[in-house]
Amino acid sequence: MSTHSSHFTSSSWLRWSGRTDAGTRRSNNEDAFFGLQFDAREAFHLGRVGEAPHGTMDLAFGVSDGVGGARAGEFASRVAVQGTIEFLPRLFQRYPREAEASFAEGLEELFDRIHRGLQFVGNSYEECGGMETTLSLCWFRPGRMHFAHIGDSRIYYLPAQSGGIQQVSEDDTHVGWLFRTGQLSEWESRTHPRRKLLQKALGGSNQFVQPQVGSVAYERGDLFVICSDGIVEGLTNQGLLEQLRESRIDPPGDDFALRLVSAAVRSDGSDNTTAVVVAAV
Repeated sequence: MSTHSSHFTSSSWLRWSGRTDAGTRRSNNEDAFFGLQFDAREAFHLGRVGEAPHGTMDLAFGVSDGVGGARAGEFASRVAVQGTIEFLPRLFQRYPREAEASFAEGLEELFDRIHRGLQFVGNSYEECGGMETTLSLCWFRPGRMHFAHIGDSRIYYLPAQSGGIQQVSEDDTHVGWLFRTGQLSEWESRTHPRRKLLQKALGGSNQFVQPQVGSVAYERGDLFVICSDGIVEGLTNQGLLEQLRESRIDPPGDDFALRLVSAAVRSDGSDNTTAVVVAAV
């Protein structure tokens, strides 16, 4: 997926905010999120709220939502996050800025490594048997965001120039396919009893995984949202857009992910709820 062209300089900044909440009906939180600033040599964990110049280092953000008995789902989502953090500097080395190639192969390799790692642990420990997780990953380089996705967590793009909201990722559910092909409305897909049944995830009994990969060009003022399905349960696309409409002029440090998570939990709260919001400023 590609959008409008962009003219970014090395002085561009990204501002971000991340929040997670167990919700009102769950005793544990199987969601996980991360922010990372990295190059080929080193990586730094980013705080929950902050901003950074987009110079010689890249930034990446991700959300995973684990599935499994006991605390296996919680463990699965954290394995996915840790595996991503460890492998991204290697991909930076493989795809230097001056050779901006398709990232698809590298991102697919990353997802395959996490998948096989989860299966190994699941097969080795009875309490982790069958554990799975979603993973939605956004890798930011100046002017372009490369993404990889599997499951029903989501990546949204909110372009400042045209307004509105676009779902970049595709839900790996039958209900998601029915919605994309026009057989269900947004409301029907949001209330369908089988909306949470995943067709693809990392780990579990899936022999192979084929993530959705692509890239989006962005400009100053654009926003991206990475979120678990707890956000989707609580907020329609229009509701999410309304919550974020003022974020483009927020002062540094404002916790705009908290706005989304709090609104979604107030509205629904039946699932773990996580959001990462990234703004180009």
